[in-house]
Order: sequence, then structure tokens, then C-alpha cells
Amino acid sequence: MASIQKKYIGILGGSFDPAHKGHLDISKIAIKKLKLKKIYWVITKKNPFKNKTFYSLDERVKLAKQISRTQKKIKAIHLEDIIKSPRTIDMINYFIRKKNIKNIYFMIGSDNLVRFHKWKSWKKIVKLVKLIVFSRRGYDRKGMKSTVVKNFKNKIIFVKNKHITISSTQLKNKTILNK
Repeated sequence: MASIQKKYIGILGGSFDPAHKGHLDISKIAIKKLKLKKIYWVITKKNPFKNKTFYSLDERVKLAKQISRTQKKIKAIHLEDIIKSPRTIDMINYFIRKKNIKNIYFMIGSDNLVRFHKWKSWKKIVKLVKLIVFSRRGYDRKGMKSTVVKNFKNKIIFVKNKHITISSTQLKNKTILNK
């Protein structure tokens, strides 16, 4: 008898200020390596650890949809107005309760792993999902020493990926210089 494999979805959350090829590359890697049914790019109004966004929310959503348009398994969305919260825990609960999706891979870079313990309800997040961590240059060692790794190493999957050489910060700086 064939075994029934659980279908997982991936969630890549963030400000996507702006979305870029690096987001697309890690999403493609996750789809292939983790055999994901779909990845949701959940675009937030604002990163709580940063002062402000460079592009408007509408511009960021539009660009994310444009960049991911050829990828059937990637869907760019904004949920904060629906769930009435900017918090990751509330977004995950939305997928679990309203969309009845129980098998979730929550994807972050190792840079976010360093301060993940500062996120609201971070322990609940890790208990509800499988945490997928992608390598980011300069953060992997710090991430491995993080509070979340010390407490939940068995709930984390580390994905070996080529270093993404593009970042939203680089793109914003380039835009400022070209103005």
C-alpha cells in the first residue's frame, strides 16, 4: 500500500521592500528540496525591527506579484487587513484555522534566526510550524548560537543554499543613487 505524503505549504513573510530574485531563488529551492505544494509570500506593511519602508505597500505587493508571476506555486499576498494584525503568530493561526492548513514550513534567513527570540510568541510559532532557515552571508554562525536553536533545534531545518548576493537594501541604495 502506498503511503500518503502530507502536503506542506511554505510561508515566506517580510516587507519585500522590494521583492527580488533572491526571494524567488530561495522559494524555488524550497519548492524543489521540500516538495512544497505552494509558497505564500506574505507581505507586511512594515518590518517591526526597521523604521520605515522605502516603497509603498501597494508597490511592494505589485512588484512581488510581478516577479513571481511565472511561478505557479508562488503566491504573493497581503493579509494584515484580513487578520487585523501584523504579527507572524496571527498569520500562522490564520492559515491553520481559516484555511485549514496544518503542515506549514515557515521560511526565514539566518539573519532573522539571530533575533527570532524577540518575535511575539516565538515559542508558539516554532511549535506550530517547521522552521526553515536559509543561509545568509555573515549570519550563519550567529544563527547557530541563537536562543531558538538552543531551545528547538529539532524543529528547524537548515537549507544549504548558495549565498544570495542580492538584497533589498542593495536595491534601495542603488535606486537612491540613480535618482
